[in-house]
Order: sequence, then C-alpha cells, then structure tokens
Amino acid sequence: METQLTTFHGTTVIAVRRNGSVAMAGDGQVTLGSTVVKRGAIKVRRIKEKVLAGFAGSTADAMTLFDKFEAKFDETRGNITKAVVELAKDWRTDRVLRRLEALLIVADKDHTFMISGSGDVIEPEDGIASIGSGGSFAAAAAKVMMRHTNLTAREIAEEAIKTAAEICIYTNNEITVEELS
Repeated sequence: METQLTTFHGTTVIAVRRNGSVAMAGDGQVTLGSTVVKRGAIKVRRIKEKVLAGFAGSTADAMTLFDKFEAKFDETRGNITKAVVELAKDWRTDRVLRRLEALLIVADKDHTFMISGSGDVIEPEDGIASIGSGGSFAAAAAKVMMRHTNLTAREIAEEAIKTAAEICIYTNNEITVEELS
C-alpha cells in the first residue's frame, strides 16, 4: 500500500543534521499542472525561533498544519516529540484535517521528524529527512556529501536541493534555508 510519504509531487524540502546544527532547505517552484506559476515560494519557516518546519503539497493545507503544529508545540510546552505525535493523531482522525494534502518536516536542536496525514511520524536515523517530488534525489545527494565531505549542514542542504533541481522538473534553484545551531 502506498502511503502519503511517497505520493506527493511538486516540491523538494530537506533537513540535514550535522555537528550540532540542523539546516532545512526548500526550493521555490510552484507548478499548476505542467506550468511553473511561481519561482520564489517560501516552503521552509521558523516556528517560535526553536523549530524549523517545511512542507510539500498544498500550500493552504500546509499553512493549516503549521498552525496546528504550533498549537501542539505550545500545548506540550515545547516538547517537539509529543507535539508531532499529537498532530499526527489529530491529522489522521479529524474529519477536516484528514483531507489535508501536505507533508511536513519539523526539526529542533535535537530531533527531526517527517509527518503525514496517514499517521506516519518518522525520525530518520542518519539525520537526513526529505519530502516532495525531488526529495529522494536531494536525500541521495545529502547522504553522499555527509560521507565524503566536511561541508556544514547548511551547505549540504543547499547543494542537495541544487542536485534535485538538476533532475526533478518540479524543483528549482530558488532556495530558502533556515538553520538552528
């Protein structure tokens, strides 16, 4: 059975954790069918200056999920693990939320999670999380850079998006990066 983590197209977001720092990068392309309608969209943002969040999928749905995550983060007094689990439960069971079509990556200084509406909450073992149509390309590039370079988390995230943009038609080089050290 195919889950939401593998069915969304149209963007690339990656989080990379290295040497006590986490960086999240997203491309800026927005497409409508086969037409590029915007090149500089912002798909990565900070929440409460303590958490980075990025999305793939419907923008309106993602904004709703950002707000829900922020509320859960506040309710759990800044416990990102509890906040993502509570969000995933609500997202899966709430009649309105379960129709939202987006994926999220959230990261704080200690944890990175991918979250979907099917109840998936995944914390990657290697410190690399990616979503969107170019996510696999970006993740592969980041894994190689982690093994064979001394680049920072930020540099790896940026280069991973650039690599995905060379391969994925739904990803461009208009990159937004946020970082927590």
